[in-house]
Amino acid sequence: MGVFLTDLLADVQHVIWDWNGTLLDDRWLCVLTLNGLLEREGRGPIDEQVYLEHFGFPVLDFYDWLGFAVDGPSFEDLSTRFISGYHARAEELALQPHTEEVLGALQSLGIPQSVLSASRQDHLEKQVRHAELGPYFEALCGTDTIHAHGKVGRGQDRIAELQIEPQQVLMVGDTTHDLEVAEAMGVRCLLVAHGHHSYARLEATGCPVVHDFSELRRHLSALAASR
Repeated sequence: MGVFLTDLLADVQHVIWDWNGTLLDDRWLCVLTLNGLLEREGRGPIDEQVYLEHFGFPVLDFYDWLGFAVDGPSFEDLSTRFISGYHARAEELALQPHTEEVLGALQSLGIPQSVLSASRQDHLEKQVRHAELGPYFEALCGTDTIHAHGKVGRGQDRIAELQIEPQQVLMVGDTTHDLEVAEAMGVRCLLVAHGHHSYARLEATGCPVVHDFSELRRHLSALAASR
């Protein structure tokens, strides 16, 4: 994996980051908020391991698996209540360990970076601003809804804006959906197993996977030393 990952990074001209779970450590808050919704429905809580093995996109399917009613009005209500509960404590969230070191290493290598998220645009901008990461990114690409869809189209728009070959772009995410998005965009992909999907789920895709940013940081250090 070490040599393969170094090769994957070697001639990258742009890195596109997923936000939630990849750069922002928010799994605990998602589980907490979901358990609040489940309690309101008279259902028992789920733990992080259940979440890691079953959470996915579209989010509607995950809510359906949990037993929520997901017809149009019900899904709208669930989405609104989840976002409200999540943002009530969002300022307690921290970045994943070593985030700024990894972003700084890429910046030192002269590799521009963007964020692509299923989060609503204004929510994404607020969280990135709160984390004081704005100077690392050329663009913040969110969506125009709270329903966590539309990421593929926004990603394809970003590739068109970059005006470089898609295979010179690396998408870094934490879910199997991020791989699907990367494939739809025609870009490379690296998955990090510290977010919303387990290492086993990510590894099963055949995509390169690292456990966390400390592992990625080592590969970036090796890349810098080779230049």
